[in-house]
Amino acid sequence: MGFMETIFDYVLGLGAEVFVPALMIAIGLIVGMKFREAFNAGVILGVAFIGMNLVIGFMLNALTPAAQDLAEMTGINLTAVDGGWTTAATLSWAWPYAFLMFPIQLAINGIMLFFNWTKTLNVDLWNVWGKIFTAVAITGVTGNLYIALIGAAIIVVIELLLSDLNQPSIEKVTGIPGVTVSHGMNILTVTLMPIDWVLRRFKIFNKKMDANALREKLGVFAENNVMGFIIGILLGFAAGYSVADALILAMQAAAALTLFPMVAKLFMEALSPLSEAINEFMKKRFKNREMYIGLDWPILAGSSEVWVAIILTVPFTLLLAFILPGNAVLPFAGILNIGLAVPALIVTGGNLLRMMILSIAATPIFLYVATYFTDIITELARSTNAVALEEGQRLTWSTVEYPVIRFILTELGNFTIIGIGMAIVWALLFLFYRQQMTKRNEAFKAEEEEVA
Repeated sequence: MGFMETIFDYVLGLGAEVFVPALMIAIGLIVGMKFREAFNAGVILGVAFIGMNLVIGFMLNALTPAAQDLAEMTGINLTAVDGGWTTAATLSWAWPYAFLMFPIQLAINGIMLFFNWTKTLNVDLWNVWGKIFTAVAITGVTGNLYIALIGAAIIVVIELLLSDLNQPSIEKVTGIPGVTVSHGMNILTVTLMPIDWVLRRFKIFNKKMDANALREKLGVFAENNVMGFIIGILLGFAAGYSVADALILAMQAAAALTLFPMVAKLFMEALSPLSEAINEFMKKRFKNREMYIGLDWPILAGSSEVWVAIILTVPFTLLLAFILPGNAVLPFAGILNIGLAVPALIVTGGNLLRMMILSIAATPIFLYVATYFTDIITELARSTNAVALEEGQRLTWSTVEYPVIRFILTELGNFTIIGIGMAIVWALLFLFYRQQMTKRNEAFKAEEEEVA
């Protein structure tokens, strides 16, 4: 046990910017790429990860303090402290059985690939902590390790199934063939799709409203740099910043939105040759078989719609935190909800108006689930001493990723009526989501055939 834990700790300690490129170089060589081509693609992929993480970090470091100042200005007095995803990850890795999720995820992925139940090879191994957090939450409610591991394994399976369904939409957004996003945050797409389906019944919500369409209508005001500047300065003034500080924030936001698509091109440069080589390899050996590479969400961070939706949702999040009865959470460390905007991007195809409506409509789900998990997270922090808490302080994660399925699995683990009922409803929503995405994917394929 200790030896396995040491190995997994070492591998995870290398970081995505080292391990994923190394793994991709190895895969490239296996599928017949020349060493110089595979090595070049792998190094560029590492550079892309580092570059995107730097820009994301820069963006979050600039905007989060302003959003937090805006939260403090509201004067809302709520009891649960929002520690954000980093605190949740720290607590997850402090769980004694955390290392078990690494081999469980690899085993499930391998079996599903072997039997052709998925096309996705998930190399996003760092976000295994999300499955660990799910297991921790279930254990906190049920006290049963086996039920917790089964629940986490269910998340692995759902991630892979959705990665397959979402791949054409992700390829259309990123322009990178054969690549998908296997991050668990996209499980929320199943919950968002019915709302989007209703919105699409109205003509006004079907108008093209992505960044490119806005540029055609608004000209220079919809350019990434100008949009970033406008959003940054408005957020700065809303947070009570001085003119000078608001201008600095505006330029920082402008810089980030300008750099995102530039860095995103590196993913395309690295992954396109690897994807082509993998698919050629699969076609030669397995008739009509494709394989997708499952990566972390930053390959979608080049879409300006994500960041516009994230920032514009902040004031609505604070308002809802204040008025929702029973909510105990003031969004703070997790006030910029990436885990909501990215699924909204996939569901809407980048329609900014529908993304905003989905973001506002789904925010109460995050707040209530965060309130539900508060006692579990607080107890974990106290029992592991991984996070220091003052006497009487309560801890949570306001933007807990894929909140609906996590809540369902914890309730289902206790065999409650609400858990069983919601699991049935969610399964039906998944079937609806699969139907809708299959139709969309067939439409994409028809478009490609027309162009060809």
